[in-house]
Amino acid sequence: MRTVALFTRTKYFIIEQIIKLKKKLTIIIPCYNEEKHIEKVLNRINETNPGCEKEVILVNDGSTDKTKENIDEFVLLHNYFPITVIEHKKNRGKGACLKSAIEKITGDVVIIQDADLEYDPKDYKKMMEPIEEGFADVVFGSRFRGSDPHRGPFLLHRWGNHFFTSFINLLTRQNFTDIHTCFKMFKTDVLKKIKIEENRFGVDPEMVMNSSDNAAGLDFWPSLPPTRSLGFNLSVKF
Repeated sequence: MRTVALFTRTKYFIIEQIIKLKKKLTIIIPCYNEEKHIEKVLNRINETNPGCEKEVILVNDGSTDKTKENIDEFVLLHNYFPITVIEHKKNRGKGACLKSAIEKITGDVVIIQDADLEYDPKDYKKMMEPIEEGFADVVFGSRFRGSDPHRGPFLLHRWGNHFFTSFINLLTRQNFTDIHTCFKMFKTDVLKKIKIEENRFGVDPEMVMNSSDNAAGLDFWPSLPPTRSLGFNLSVKF
């Protein structure tokens, strides 16, 4: 009996240690007038298993369509779903959404998800791998890398993005391919060190440049294998 009791205590001790090692993922969704997509993205996140506990912080940025009603309906039908909804009375921009959301984070790792499903939540687990394995503290997605089919931006958008990305590369001496990607994953403590000043879409290059500055003189993990469906642009080890 003593042997069985000892085995049982050891088993539960090991399980507890495994649970402690598991990270919690916070998914931030800035959202403005996305009545057609918001329920789809929330359902997709609900169905996705990132390999750890997850929570959603959704910032409704002064939407004037039925976005709020659709969010409320989803929350009502999925009362078990760990979601925090922040309402901005008027449209303040993506940067302002991130500032509001950062105050509510309880996870160890944070990812920024577009509300229009341009990026697939199934890639969360892949993006977390270099963080969980200790290779990186920051991972950026890219719409211009990866061997599997995925939606890319329109041609003019792509040219403009390429121009600004090249300019940022010149300033930071890095090799980014998509600075305007919404798929950005950070360790929470690293994200909270980044001072966000931009309130609108200028926050994308601002976060990229601040991440690059913080990595100066430290280890750099250039990219993940090209077999990723999304394609990964950068991971930085702080």
